[in-house]
Amino acid sequence: MFKKLTTYTVTLIVSVIPVISQTPINPGQLNGSSTNGELNPVETSVPFLTIAPESRGGGMADAGAATSPDVYSMHWNPAKYAFIENKFGVSFSYTPWLRNLVNDIDLAYLAGYYRIDRTQVMAASLRYFSLGEVEFRNDQGELIKPAKPNEMAVDLGYSRLFGQHVSGALAFRYINSNLASGATVLGVDSKPGWSFAVDAAVYYNNKITISDKDAKIAFGLNISNIGKKISYGNDLNKDFIPTNMRLGGSLTTDLNEYNSFMVTVDFNKLLVPTRPIYWTNSEGGDSIGSDGNRKVRFGKDPNVSVVSGIFQSFYDAPGVPDKNGHRSVLKEELREVTYAIGMEYWYRKQFAIRAGYFHENQYKGNRQFYTFGLGLRLNVFGMDFSYLVPAKSNYPLANTLRFSLLFDFGVPKKDKPQIQNP
Repeated sequence: MFKKLTTYTVTLIVSVIPVISQTPINPGQLNGSSTNGELNPVETSVPFLTIAPESRGGGMADAGAATSPDVYSMHWNPAKYAFIENKFGVSFSYTPWLRNLVNDIDLAYLAGYYRIDRTQVMAASLRYFSLGEVEFRNDQGELIKPAKPNEMAVDLGYSRLFGQHVSGALAFRYINSNLASGATVLGVDSKPGWSFAVDAAVYYNNKITISDKDAKIAFGLNISNIGKKISYGNDLNKDFIPTNMRLGGSLTTDLNEYNSFMVTVDFNKLLVPTRPIYWTNSEGGDSIGSDGNRKVRFGKDPNVSVVSGIFQSFYDAPGVPDKNGHRSVLKEELREVTYAIGMEYWYRKQFAIRAGYFHENQYKGNRQFYTFGLGLRLNVFGMDFSYLVPAKSNYPLANTLRFSLLFDFGVPKKDKPQIQNP
C-alpha cells in the first residue's frame, strides 16, 4: 500500500500513516466532506503513543487508569506501581498492527519496574513502532531511496505512596519519530522529529463491603505526554504531540474464595487544540489577515503554546451547528471524549477472561469496537492475549491481536510492603 511514493506524497508519511494507525475515517468523510460538515477529528503527531501496547488493557477495550497494578501500568497510570506487591517484574508485548491493510507494521513494548522500598517504585518502558518498508520516489517514478520508517519512546517513571490509599507518579518520556528517513520534500530536507514529555498521575484505592462480600474500589487520573511540539524539517511547522487526560474508576468484588469480578470504565480527552473553521475569500481560498495567518471564523487559533493548548482544548471547538446556524461548543467538546468499558473475571487468581467496548464519536474518528482477552498466571510467569472485533464493517483495526508475556518476582513474605493492593 505504501511501497512507492513520490516526493509530493512523502508528506503523507508524516500525516496519513499515523492518523490511519489511530483513527479509521471513512473515505467519504475526508476533507470535511461528511453529509453535514461536522467531521472534525483532533489531529496530533506521533499518535502511536496512544495505542494500547499490551494485552491486558487491550482485552478490556483500552481501559486501565484504575485497574489493579501490574507491570503494564506505565502506559495507563504509573501511579499504580506504588501499590504493586512484588519486588520487580518485566514484560514484553507484541502487536501486529493494521494487518487488514499491510503486513509489515508492528508495535513492540518492553516494560519493567523495581520496588525501592515500601513506598517507592521505579519503572521504565520502551515502545517501538515499525512502519515497515517504504520506497520514496520522485514525480517521474524514479527511486530516491528505500527506507524503514519507525517511531519510538523511552519512559522512566517514579511512583510513591502518599498514604494507605493514595499514590502519585511522574514519568519522563523521550520520543523519536523517523518517518521520512532524510528524504527531500519540496526542496526541504526532512529529519527525524523528537520531543520530551512528562506524565503526571494519581491513584486511589480502598476496601469496601457490598452485600457482605469483600470489594475494592479504585480511581485513577493520568495526564500524559505533556511536552514540546514536534517538527520533521521546517521548525516553523511544529505539531502537538497527543497530550491526553485519562480518568477512570473500577470496582472489584470477591464473589467467593476462588472467583473475583471487576468492572472498569475510562474516559479520555486529548488536550490539544481542535482545528477551527477559517474564513474564505471570494475565490473560495483561505482568507489571510494582515499578520499573514488565516482568519478564524469559528473556534480558536490553534497556533498557541503547549500550555495554552492544554487549557484551550476545553473550549476551542468551532461548535456543532443546529438548524438555525447556531453553534454549540459544549456539544462538540463532549464529542471529543472517548470512553471504554471493560470487565475482568479471575478464577483462583490464575486464569482471567476479559471483555470490553470502546466508543469514539463518529465525527471525531469513529473508532468503535469490542475486545476480548485471556490471561494466565503461574508463579512468576504470566501471559495475556487480546483480540479486537469491530462494531462496524470495513474497519482497518479488525482482527487486531496482542500478545504479552510477563515475569513478576516476589520478596520474602516478612519483607513485603504493608500496602492495600486493589
